[in-house]
Amino acid sequence: MSKLNVGFICVHNACRSQIAEALGRHLAGATFNSFSAGTTAAARIDPQAARTMADLYQLDLSAQFSKPLAQLPALDIVITMGCEVDCPMVPSRYREDWGLADPTGQTPAVYRACAETIAAKILDLQKRIQQDQLPLTPLTPQTDQAPDAID
Repeated sequence: MSKLNVGFICVHNACRSQIAEALGRHLAGATFNSFSAGTTAAARIDPQAARTMADLYQLDLSAQFSKPLAQLPALDIVITMGCEVDCPMVPSRYREDWGLADPTGQTPAVYRACAETIAAKILDLQKRIQQDQLPLTPLTPQTDQAPDAID
């Protein structure tokens, strides 16, 4: 079976979704391809998010950049970060919301806790993919088989 494409989406694609993209590649890259985007791309990645990833996981986010939804490839799985805004529908075979509070502007400890939560969720997603526990639905060009609009 080929690797699934997983897209991590939030508003600005500057913090949570960037952390998820990097951790997805680092922790689950053998299982799925990781991408991220935002409904409104930011000018840059949150510097504290980048420092947190370097400190916790020795990951360099300098090659990553904020991207709009239009730059995403075809996705099998969409993970929203808990944006609390209506996002346009992104076609996928499965989607879920992780309900993560945005750590932007908070203390380094809040960023660390957010990154650790994302890491745990990445590993859980990897396990569910490996064990065929996700209800992946067929995707047709006209129909997004996902539930209502992303929050």
